[in-house]
Amino acid sequence: MVSYKELGLVNTKKMFAKAMKGGYAIPAFNFNNMEQMQAIIQACTEEQSPVILQVSKGARAYADKYILRNMARGAVEYAKELAKDMSAKTGKKIKAIPVVLHLDHGPSFEVAKDCIDNGFSSVMIDGSALSYDENVKLTKKVVDYAHKFGVTVEAELGVLGGVEDDVAAEESKYTKPEEVIDFTKKTGCDSLAISIGTSHGRCKFKPEQCKKVGGVLVPPPLAFDVLAQIEKKLPGFPIVLHGASSVSMDDVKTIEKFGGKIPDSVGIPEEQLRKAAKSAVCKINIDSDGRLAMTAAIRKHLAENPGDFDPRQYLTSAREAAKKMYAHKCRDVLGSAGHAND
Repeated sequence: MVSYKELGLVNTKKMFAKAMKGGYAIPAFNFNNMEQMQAIIQACTEEQSPVILQVSKGARAYADKYILRNMARGAVEYAKELAKDMSAKTGKKIKAIPVVLHLDHGPSFEVAKDCIDNGFSSVMIDGSALSYDENVKLTKKVVDYAHKFGVTVEAELGVLGGVEDDVAAEESKYTKPEEVIDFTKKTGCDSLAISIGTSHGRCKFKPEQCKKVGGVLVPPPLAFDVLAQIEKKLPGFPIVLHGASSVSMDDVKTIEKFGGKIPDSVGIPEEQLRKAAKSAVCKINIDSDGRLAMTAAIRKHLAENPGDFDPRQYLTSAREAAKKMYAHKCRDVLGSAGHAND
């Protein structure tokens, strides 16, 4: 058993309370490798934003759970070193940003338990594909175990459409506001992921669901009326949005310019995410945007530098592009910049 406290991590309890009070959302960025982790910690340190490092089932399979755990430990130490460097440069005392290590879309009690036992400070248990009663039962089982060790638990009610890693659903089903009070009371979960129109992956909507403006697909608005009803039912309760990448058209165009084929890409407009962040939504998940930023940079770099074969060359470009995107999300979209040590 490795406690998250031994790794220097924090859970989401105080982080979410501060975010709701301050009218911003915590960025939850998925990572699979060192370059992504470095870009996230660099961006969040420079913007002084708290951060949640997310690990999916796919990331655990790709990078190995022990490597990821120690990368999280490294992220905490890296944040401390970057804070020292900033302090020396600015002459101001800069504290290290708080870091959460979170399991994204935990598929079972066994996976959630394994993460808790291996230093995760927060886990999500996704029972949204189950019946209501089975979702309650599974979520409560995870909560009861996690809370013994101070680990916070995110649950999901409603179904998000789209595909990302091993998470897939044909269509979205909005969260039913009338169920949220009963669900949170019975499960004891610490936060609740809801469905109000966001979706996983880079194609968050089918073309026929969107309008076309200037050759660009414009998605339908999020169901803020459903969010308002949920807030009314659960005042002061932390709400989470999954599938919230905005899918930069600049990145999409760069990828396609240099040989990629990713048609019908469409994401969630950033102004809608900023509106959500000012509500009870205190955690917003972003994964596809990181993938797109890095892929665009790598394709561009290799096309313009055909002689490069050292991964450090093109991964440096990818890391810088991702860092720029992460910083933009903290500063201009989620409003978390400057809140690292509230």
